[in-house]
Amino acid sequence: MIVRPQQNWLRLLFVWNGSVLQSILPQLLFIGTVSCVAVLTHGRIFGEKIPLNTTLLTLFGLTLAIFLGFRNTASYDRFKEARYLWGSLLIASRQLSSQMLCYLPQKDQAQELAHQVCAVAYALKHKLRGTDPAEDLRRLLGPEQAGRLADKVYQPSDLLLRLRVWLARLNREQQVSDIQFLTLDTQLVEMGKAVGGCERIANTPIPFAYSVLLHRTVYTYCILLPFGLVDATELFTPLLCLFLAYTLIALEAIAGEVAEPFGLAPNALALDAMARNIERSVCELCGLPLPDPIQPRQPYQLT
Repeated sequence: MIVRPQQNWLRLLFVWNGSVLQSILPQLLFIGTVSCVAVLTHGRIFGEKIPLNTTLLTLFGLTLAIFLGFRNTASYDRFKEARYLWGSLLIASRQLSSQMLCYLPQKDQAQELAHQVCAVAYALKHKLRGTDPAEDLRRLLGPEQAGRLADKVYQPSDLLLRLRVWLARLNREQQVSDIQFLTLDTQLVEMGKAVGGCERIANTPIPFAYSVLLHRTVYTYCILLPFGLVDATELFTPLLCLFLAYTLIALEAIAGEVAEPFGLAPNALALDAMARNIERSVCELCGLPLPDPIQPRQPYQLT
């Protein structure tokens, strides 16, 4: 995700990085070429006038706008829920660390478990992105424990299991009371819900048929648009069509990016910064050295 300071309205008009313009530029050039052809041929193809007018285009455009609105709402709902789940993971991690510090008899035990709490966030981040978590796990858990996790498919769940086994052993040894164990286990359940919710979003994309239908409809409309406007707008047809095409094609592209909140696209969630924030919060509670925060570089940073 691109993290940037708030910008004024004038500079925002000319932002390049972080916008979808660079990814849809070839499509806009194609629509501009079609618009120029429509102007040069006065809306004819092979000598035949295409019977389009602004009334038909308005009705077609209204239907397309409703469909685009539905697609963007569905995509943003996925993004919003993903952010909510990571917020829940942060809250549960803080609560679990705080409770361990208060309930466990030895502070060293709480600090060791805190590293595993942080490792859950990093393992989840790498699981969602399909990247290698070995470096982060070695840093937090040490080479031996990280090596045991290397062949695990669901590493976040395995880390939560290890935490629960450890706390259950302390409960059997009567170092932690039954009430305290249940309190600690409640936070593990919340962390497990966040992990499972993120996996559900990552493994359940928006049905492909919706994307195909919207894609075809947007491009068909943008191609036909200059032939319906040329009689009314003449030489201004390419300019108007490019503006309208930019709006529709960009909305489709944004919906595609936002629908995958855990990816590396500029508009995905900043998982690196969010995982680091969890680590810093837990380390501060446990009196451990804080890692450096991930700061946005000027004018932006891709995290």
